[in-house]
Amino acid sequence: METIGFIGLGVMGKPMARNLIEAGFRLVLHNRSRGAVDELAKEGARAAASPKEVAAQSDIVITMLPDSPDVELVVVGKDGVFDGARRGMLLIDMSTSSPALARKLARDAEARGVDMLDAPVSGGDVGAANATLSIMVGGKTSAFDRARPVFAALGQNIVHIGDAGAGQIAKAANQIVVGLTIEAISEALVLAAKAGVDPAKVRQALLGGFAQSRVLDAHGQRMLERKFKPGARVKTHYKDLSIALALGQEYAVPLPLTAQVHEMFGTLLTAGQGDLDHSSLVTVIERLANIQMIGGAT
Repeated sequence: METIGFIGLGVMGKPMARNLIEAGFRLVLHNRSRGAVDELAKEGARAAASPKEVAAQSDIVITMLPDSPDVELVVVGKDGVFDGARRGMLLIDMSTSSPALARKLARDAEARGVDMLDAPVSGGDVGAANATLSIMVGGKTSAFDRARPVFAALGQNIVHIGDAGAGQIAKAANQIVVGLTIEAISEALVLAAKAGVDPAKVRQALLGGFAQSRVLDAHGQRMLERKFKPGARVKTHYKDLSIALALGQEYAVPLPLTAQVHEMFGTLLTAGQGDLDHSSLVTVIERLANIQMIGGAT
């Protein structure tokens, strides 16, 4: 098996790296904070002092980072991945970042004799832990074929979308659907509660009909239980919808509801709630309606 370098061991990255170890891959790890590296080192991975050192020891390098500037810094910055890259290496960015950056890095990688895929994921921390992620991939077919065994250890729905940047465009579309669905569920459940109907029973009924979705199942329950420990953070979804809105401007596609939900996530950010799970969007609707579904009027 090829040696895998993994950079970024956060809520998603750590369980993904663990799944690769369990699948039998040799892993070289780097993370800004040391705790997750030390934890996985006890399970057989090796630690590296920098992204450059990761690349020098790896056949394939995976990055799983918060935002586009982080990806760019880790890949092209001082002691970055490109500083340690060898011809024939494959770089896979599984972060959610800008399609324009994905295309630029792919061109820069090619100039160094390195292949690159953008391969953002959907499925949250549960999908990461259970290796059931949906993986949306942009880049060359030959690189995708090489990466298949790696992706198979991380997810179940693995789709080669198209050329460089296509994976990130698919992820932007995904985040529009998820964000707007969270908002719709928020409206529906708060409406039920304000009208004097049990929102838990409304959710149960909707799960058996055409409104059924994984978001209603998982996040509807989070809303009812008020369990807003992330999962996927408000600040992350706000960033992802910023990417989607930028794409809308680039291609002259109006995204009016995306813009509204983006503003609602921004309201939570302003209130200092950016590290809550994105299902906490329901609290915005609750405040507007002057009701809390569990516990009565606000």
